[in-house]
Order: sequence, then C-alpha cells, then structure tokens
Amino acid sequence: MLAELREQYLTTVARALDGTIYEDPPILFGDTKPNYDSKNREYGWDWPSVAFTMVGSKRLANVRAMVESVIGNRVPGDFVETGVWRGGASIFAKAVLFAYGQNDRRVVLCDSFQGLPEPNEELYPEDKGSDFHKYDALAVSADTVRANFEKFGLLDDQVVFIEGFFKDTMPLVPSEQIAVLRLDGDMYESTIDPLRHLFGKVSKGGWIIVDDYHVVPAAKAAVHDYLDEVGYQPPAINEIDGVGVYFQKV
Repeated sequence: MLAELREQYLTTVARALDGTIYEDPPILFGDTKPNYDSKNREYGWDWPSVAFTMVGSKRLANVRAMVESVIGNRVPGDFVETGVWRGGASIFAKAVLFAYGQNDRRVVLCDSFQGLPEPNEELYPEDKGSDFHKYDALAVSADTVRANFEKFGLLDDQVVFIEGFFKDTMPLVPSEQIAVLRLDGDMYESTIDPLRHLFGKVSKGGWIIVDDYHVVPAAKAAVHDYLDEVGYQPPAINEIDGVGVYFQKV
C-alpha cells in the first residue's frame, strides 16, 4: 500500500509541475503554436505559461529515476541543480526525497534568479551569438521559486538557494558531497563553471544530468571539454528524450 501511495503522490506532483494536469498553453514566441500540445509538453519543446518547469515529462521522470537510484544504492550527497527557472525539477527532486523519507539530503538551487548572463565572447567564444539573456521569461525571482516550493508543502531548511551568476557563486555551494548534479545552464560558460567547481564533489555512483545537451551545442561542447580536462570518460552518455542526457561517475 505504501508503494502505491508513493507512486500516486509522485505521479500527481509531476503532472502538476509539468502542467499536464491542467494543460496550460505555452508562452508564445517564434513559431510556437498557441495551444497546449501533449507531445510538446512530454518532450519539453515548449515554454509553459503557468507550469513550474519547461523540462517536459520525460526529463522530469529522469529526475525521479536518478534520485531513486542514489537512494536505492545509498550514494551519499545532495541534489544540486544549476539553472532552475521556476524550480520545478528541484521541487520534484524534493518530492521524491520526501516520499522516501530522506531527511538528510539537501536540495540546492543555483541560479541568478534574474535571467541568463550576456555572453562573454572573449573568454567563451562558444557562446557567441547566444541571446538567452534577452528573454524576460527566463528571469524568475528566488522569492517566486520559494513560493512554488511552499505550494507543494516542500520548503524547509534542507532547501538551499544560491543566488548569483555561476562565475561568482559556484565556490559557495555548501554541499560536500553531491549525489545528483543537474546542469541546465543553456550556455558554455554556465555549463563549464558548475562542472569545474562541482564535478569533483559528485560521489562515486552519483549522476550528472545535462538538460540541454542536444539543443545547445555550446553546452555539449562544455561537457566534453571538461571531461577532456580531467581525463574522465563516463561508461556511457545515456539519452533521455533527444534533448537531455545523463551519465554516471564511477
């Protein structure tokens, strides 16, 4: 019975977070269609107008799978996300921890909470032409994200906010051990900075998720440049949905 209740709880939370439970329309830009589309939402191909995450159902399910993996295998450490938008993926990670009675792991949210930085083309030429900083919809305040946690009854002292651009804040992440590191920086700089500061804290058996691996070439390049820097070759880079990937630290 407990397993059934856990499944029902996590399924309902996921559907509320990704908007599939109420089918909110997307934010309109470019050639976005004005109406809710279940496939777009499943794969995270739209920017929801109301829902708490844009990662889509498949990448949200991956968050659950990775957190359940580290719980089941007793991999020590926190869940850390770099780039959180409205907080949905981190809220779901917290919900999974709650559902399994995990009270000793923190959920650490790292974001500027004011949108993405302008590209530093001198230091990171791979980011040339990036215009994510122009999108006001990507700027969500820390207070708004805290309120979103509260709506699910999941805000407590184990939820930690690290505010500021990653070049300044990555040394401030309090986690000594990380079980799941979720990267959603949408830029070369915002991907390689977290890797350089946090990959070394990922526990053996822990997971690294890269949300935008297949849709932001600069983010993919940052991952492989960093792995080359440290001489680490993961056993496999696993596909999620044609957009995001994940790999294990062994």
